[in-house]
Amino acid sequence: MPTPVQRRRVFISAAEPSADAHCAGLIAALRGQLGDMDFVGIGGRKMADAGCRLLEDTTHRAAMGHHALKEVGHYWHLLKRIERSFQTDRPDLVVVCDSPSFNFHVAKAAKKAGIRTLFYVAPQLWAWGVWRIRKLRRCCDKLCCILPFEEPWFKDRGVDATFVGNPLLDALGPDLSKNVKTYADLDHRAFRVAIMPGSRTAEIQTLWQPMQQIALRLKQDHPDARFVTVAPNERRRQHLAAAEIPGFTCEYSIDSVYRTSMQADFALAASGSATLEVAAAGCPMVVMYQANRLVWHLAGRWLVRSRFFCLVNLIADRELVTEFLPYFTSIEPILARVEGLLGDKAGLTRLSHDLVAITDPLARKNAAAEVAAIAISMIEEACKFR
Repeated sequence: MPTPVQRRRVFISAAEPSADAHCAGLIAALRGQLGDMDFVGIGGRKMADAGCRLLEDTTHRAAMGHHALKEVGHYWHLLKRIERSFQTDRPDLVVVCDSPSFNFHVAKAAKKAGIRTLFYVAPQLWAWGVWRIRKLRRCCDKLCCILPFEEPWFKDRGVDATFVGNPLLDALGPDLSKNVKTYADLDHRAFRVAIMPGSRTAEIQTLWQPMQQIALRLKQDHPDARFVTVAPNERRRQHLAAAEIPGFTCEYSIDSVYRTSMQADFALAASGSATLEVAAAGCPMVVMYQANRLVWHLAGRWLVRSRFFCLVNLIADRELVTEFLPYFTSIEPILARVEGLLGDKAGLTRLSHDLVAITDPLARKNAAAEVAAIAISMIEEACKFR
């Protein structure tokens, strides 16, 4: 009697909301190519809806910087649960997505258990922490890069890396040229500005208030200017609305950064992956991120190796958009730059064209499908040695 074929099983580790969305897309792509499979892991609602059995919903604990220190004990216990899962419910492949501070430990546990590991979203070692490349080589069997310059950087350092496209742009279609904005008819008194303070609580605490202050100053000289702020859900919208400063009013959009940017003339954005969606919408922007001045001068400026912080500028390999990173509480330089850009219609049109031009090649790949193909190859190889 033939031995029944064992169902393929994949363990996925995603600690942040963005990784949850990326991995939900990957699950759908894998099901589309391999049919019925078992998925287990950590992540959020989107992964669960896609058919992943979650050991824990980790997305609500997403943290960064000093806030992450409060979660160390919890994640230590979670790692032990994952290690037990590798023994009792052994997967054919482990996929870790983003969040390298935790996922390096997951990958190390997988390596110890003899399970092949795929990193989806390369850790940004090219920006800082380059010494961790040895750790990555030890625990990563395949690295899927979502920024084009990352593939050669990691390959030069002995990591098996492939550029797969950017999952943020998967749903936008292969041709973004239609998104170029023209500003010949822009009413300088009544422009529409999208305010993007980021999705993490720490970002909102440091950026939302100064972004509102910039908007209020713009409103003084441009009384018909309108402002819109995007939130991923109702809970976040309420958080933003509760932190409004006196005199500030705006429209709240529970939508994607991309669609909100399509309807805006200009954006004031927190540094992060969302800037790629703003760029794909052809929306000129100024990018900012706050840092502690003392910490930056003592350590930050020595640890960060990259010429630029903003992903848009990193991909362009030049300062395509003005970045105030870090910004140290004074909004005056930012306000002056925004005013200058909004007063230059020809410059805004050129910038819109350039932003679309650098993001269009990223949208021509479908990251979920590319990563699924790599994962299937790794799963089939693992199944040969069962």
